[in-house]
Amino acid sequence: MDFAAARVKMVDNQIRTTDVTSHETLRAFLSVPREVFVPQERKALAYIDSDIPVGHGRFLISPSPLAKMIQLAEIGSQDVVLDVGCATGYSSAVLAHLAGSIVALEENAELAAQAGAAFDSLGIVNAAVVTGPLKDGWPGEAPYDVILFQGSVEALPKVHLDQLKDRGRLVVVERSGASGMAKLYTKEDGIVSDRFAFNCHIPALPGFAKPREFVF
Repeated sequence: MDFAAARVKMVDNQIRTTDVTSHETLRAFLSVPREVFVPQERKALAYIDSDIPVGHGRFLISPSPLAKMIQLAEIGSQDVVLDVGCATGYSSAVLAHLAGSIVALEENAELAAQAGAAFDSLGIVNAAVVTGPLKDGWPGEAPYDVILFQGSVEALPKVHLDQLKDRGRLVVVERSGASGMAKLYTKEDGIVSDRFAFNCHIPALPGFAKPREFVF
């Protein structure tokens, strides 16, 4: 299979056509071989317009929503980014072409090891994999200019907003039932605000379920 040609088609047919106009974002997606981050038995499907299972109930989310989320974050070349739920590391590899440094947070040790090996094989030196509960973020390198979630959540913990730098941006898909919407959170002088960006359905991340309410 000609993966390079498939990568160009992915960018042209799946990403450009969904209002992703940032040249830097498009170049980042053209630069990263998605097939490296996909299980061997699914490599032929690496560039399909769909979420790809990578094991342990986790997915690489579809290229289009990922690109739209990254564009929404307006990542700069000096930014420090926390990538929550990096799985095998594809999203972090894309982000590494845009930001100064990436903290790739993954709670599954096997997926984290795969991400680290992929970064080494591609010579990515500005992304580091850390292992810990996704719901806790990664306070050791906080505060962050950007925090991005690689899956949807029912409830966004305050701890992630606390780890956001002043004038920082947090992009997440919040879901309710079968629907979801991408939202941009910003912090200005310690005050957090948010706005709706676009409708989006992507697989859920573990550990972000809304607490069940008591019903009389």
